[in-house]
Amino acid sequence: MSIFLGSGVALVTPFKAGKIDFEAIGKLIDFHIENQTDAIIMCGTTGESATLSFDEKISLFKFAVEHAKGRIPIIAGTGGNNTAEVIRLSKAAQDTGVNGLLIVTPYYNKTTQQGLVAHFKAVADAVSIPIITYNVPSRTGLNILPQTMKEIAKHKNIVATKEASGNIEQIVALAALCPELDIYSGNDDHVLPVLSVGGKGVISTVANIIPADMHNVCQEYFNGNIEKSREIQFKMLPICRAAFAEVNPIPIKYMLALAGKVSEEYRLPLIPPADETKALIKGALKDYGII
Repeated sequence: MSIFLGSGVALVTPFKAGKIDFEAIGKLIDFHIENQTDAIIMCGTTGESATLSFDEKISLFKFAVEHAKGRIPIIAGTGGNNTAEVIRLSKAAQDTGVNGLLIVTPYYNKTTQQGLVAHFKAVADAVSIPIITYNVPSRTGLNILPQTMKEIAKHKNIVATKEASGNIEQIVALAALCPELDIYSGNDDHVLPVLSVGGKGVISTVANIIPADMHNVCQEYFNGNIEKSREIQFKMLPICRAAFAEVNPIPIKYMLALAGKVSEEYRLPLIPPADETKALIKGALKDYGII
């Protein structure tokens, strides 16, 4: 059974005076439930996970589970490049009551393809909730090959993958080789292509600002309304482009600040967007009718 079908938002982490703004997070969770987002991912890349401490991550997982009250699946981002620490965080996340884990491939020190199998197997052995692997070579410098993913997916706890390689040929090969594996698009402009080869949805950045449309591009496809799904995918493209005009999550956090949903506050090394990026974002949001 899939952890979720449709749009999972990789939620931003709002800050206020350097601390996590839990009031804003509660409002964001309610906003996503009201707009039919299908799952919430805490402490992913978009949540600035690299600058969150272990204790901050656990506090975010606990808060999300308690605030959601079962209304929407909560998935915890627990990946890292130290397998022992990933296991420690994953076990602690499981204890908070999250519905699943999102685990990125090891970065910087990286590993071999067989090392990937060993890494994910070690984590999966340590928990009893479902795991979504996360393949994003542009950030990690490491690509999970389809044959490797087939080996990883033999573990009963590894049920899905977030595919952000941007390589459609690879994603098609993965879908053909691993029919038992749920595939989520990791790129907001590739949702429809991934759905077309059997994908179950998307783990999205732009769903932070346009949750209903990201849900609908999936739901219309599932309902057989392919033309409507394609129409929504095309409509979202200017927002997708603006959201990645600088490194994620700088632009999406600026979008949310313009929409009055979070403070425009980042943790170093992230900084506010350049003036030309701000102008691009404002134009995209105005054209979309958001501001």
